[in-house]
Amino acid sequence: MAITGGCQCGAIRYELSEAPDRVSICHCRDCQLSSGAPMVSWAVMPAGRLTVTQGEPVTANTSGDTYRRFCGRCGSGLFYVNETFLPGLVDVQSVTLDDPSAFPPGAQVQTAEQPVWAAHIHTLPAFRRYPGME
Repeated sequence: MAITGGCQCGAIRYELSEAPDRVSICHCRDCQLSSGAPMVSWAVMPAGRLTVTQGEPVTANTSGDTYRRFCGRCGSGLFYVNETFLPGLVDVQSVTLDDPSAFPPGAQVQTAEQPVWAAHIHTLPAFRRYPGME
């Protein structure tokens, strides 16, 4: 079974040759600012397991040795590389997988930088759709 994914508009498609080594939710400020979200779920693996099969992601140096690759058309974040801290590895934003439920996160990292309220998000009321539209 192929492990595939891509951006929101479909311009970028990719394939993983094997399952990721681990999946973690990152709360670091760099991830927050690049995604506009309080956290990002990452699937890490050796870079050789990732093949971009369609399109060409745009690369941005977002801080120091950090390079993020994203779709230049729709802006979907896709990949993260930092050869200083994660040599030879690539992080794939796991929710861009066609089946993001296939590889659930096993840990949270960089929690020192999470918004204070993020630690309690599980206590908020939850709705399957917008309230009143279920």
